[in-house]
Amino acid sequence: MKEKDEIKILFNRLQDDFDFESPEQNHQERFLEKLNQSRGVVAIPPKKRNWLRPLSIAASLVLLCLLGIQFFGNQATIKEQVVEIAPEVTKTEFYFASLIEEQVQELKNEKSPETAQLVDDTLLQLNKLEGDYQKLEQDLLKGGNSKIILNAMIINFQTRIDLLKEVLNNIEDIKNLKSNNDANFTI
Repeated sequence: MKEKDEIKILFNRLQDDFDFESPEQNHQERFLEKLNQSRGVVAIPPKKRNWLRPLSIAASLVLLCLLGIQFFGNQATIKEQVVEIAPEVTKTEFYFASLIEEQVQELKNEKSPETAQLVDDTLLQLNKLEGDYQKLEQDLLKGGNSKIILNAMIINFQTRIDLLKEVLNNIEDIKNLKSNNDANFTI
């Protein structure tokens, strides 16, 4: 017990004399270096960061992105490519497409419970004809006989117009039959 009291007295007496300063910067590194020198150990200096490799990787990625954008971004659409091959297609297509669109809208307006099946079937056939037209555009781009393909494209448009006219006439006949049947039926 006496020892503990002596230690306590010593600490109480030296309490104000403790050093409160912190060691200088890099103190630990200098200490370890001196320790290693005294033991004969040679320290390998830390590797400097080589920024050349990450920069070359980043530059490569940027270059690949730019090439990808150049290759895939500037590719003309099918319509633009067709116009380059046959400029007269644009005017013809615009004329027929606007005429077909008007008739399709008229067809949709005429849809009723009696004509619903006919209208739906017609729209399905028009979608098939549109798919055929897109195949003709692809054939034209692949370098097929352009006169024959252009003629087939015009026939495709005319077929769509004829189909729409025939269906609209059939719908008109259905409406007339219905109104005649309603007129003949009296209560």
